[in-house]
Amino acid sequence: MSRNLIAILRGLTPPEALPIAECLIDAGITRIEVPLNSPDPFKSIEAMVRSFSDRAEIGAGTVLTPNQVLEVKSAGGTLIVSPDCNPDVILATKAEDMSSFPGVMTPSECFTALRCGADGLKFFPASLIGPDGLKAMLAVLPKGTPTFAVGGAGPDNFGAWFQAGAAGFGIGTALFKPGFTVADVKERAAQIVSAYDTAIAANG
Repeated sequence: MSRNLIAILRGLTPPEALPIAECLIDAGITRIEVPLNSPDPFKSIEAMVRSFSDRAEIGAGTVLTPNQVLEVKSAGGTLIVSPDCNPDVILATKAEDMSSFPGVMTPSECFTALRCGADGLKFFPASLIGPDGLKAMLAVLPKGTPTFAVGGAGPDNFGAWFQAGAAGFGIGTALFKPGFTVADVKERAAQIVSAYDTAIAANG
């Protein structure tokens, strides 16, 4: 089963990259981003791509410039996630045939991102928009637009977001923080996947 969950591994270090990625993939989370403000992010991305590119889509978050897109590409990453809607970053991502998930909060940003070729919209921070805000924007967005709630979406409210029309979620600190062990992440990943599956079944 493919789930619309993106693991946000902010603060991940290269020695942690493979064991953490493996436990996430085994749990059923097969999109993984390493934010570029993590220690040696390209080294982590390269290691994960080398070991798991056949099982997961791996790339970077907090991507702010076209040059960073190219660095992620050089490391083997195929996923670009940003906190903002920067047309230059989206266009550079699509020019390299990579997946683009820019951060948006307003209808103007949503339509700008889609016109530039974004594959999905990252509503961030989702806590400021809320399910009601997303539902209102989906009334004017193209039908079927993939929308991901990030920052304020988690196991306790997946259902409300699905009811509003969210397609998926990015999960950060609820899944991984610096200092978490592999066992910690494994337990949290299992809980998140279970809650996701339950919520999607209830709203299917």
